Amino acid sequence: MGDGHRLLQVAQHAADLDRDVAFYRDVLGLKLQAVFDPPGLAFFDLGETRLLLETNAPPALLYLEVGNIDAEHARLVAAGVEFLQGPHLLHRHDGSFAPAGPEEWMAFFHDSEENLLAIAERRQS
Repeated sequence: MGDGHRLLQVAQHAADLDRDVAFYRDVLGLKLQAVFDPPGLAFFDLGETRLLLETNAPPALLYLEVGNIDAEHARLVAAGVEFLQGPHLLHRHDGSFAPAGPEEWMAFFHDSEENLLAIAERRQS
C-alpha cells in the first residue's frame, strides 16, 4: 500500500447479529450506521474506518484507542465486561516504528461473540 491509502473497513464475526449489535452499540458505545438482515450485516462508525459485523466473517482482533484506559476499563467492567487482563504497559516505544518515548497500554476482553478485543491508550512517558 502506498501513500494515500487508509484502512476503510474491518470485518468482525457475529454469530448472533442482534446480540453483537447490542454489545457494540450499548456496551462499547459505538455509533450504529446501518443493519441489513438478511444477509446478516451491521455497520458501525469507527472514525475513519467502518466496522462491519457479519455472520459469515472470520474473527479479527480489534484494538480500540481510548483517551483514558483506566476510566474506560472501569466503565466496561461496570457494564459487565470481563477482562482477560486489566490495563497494563505492553510496550515503550524506542523509536523503531514510532517516536521514542510513548507507552502503549492495553487491556484485552471478549465481545458477545467471543471475538478478542483490546482497548489501548498511548501515554507519554
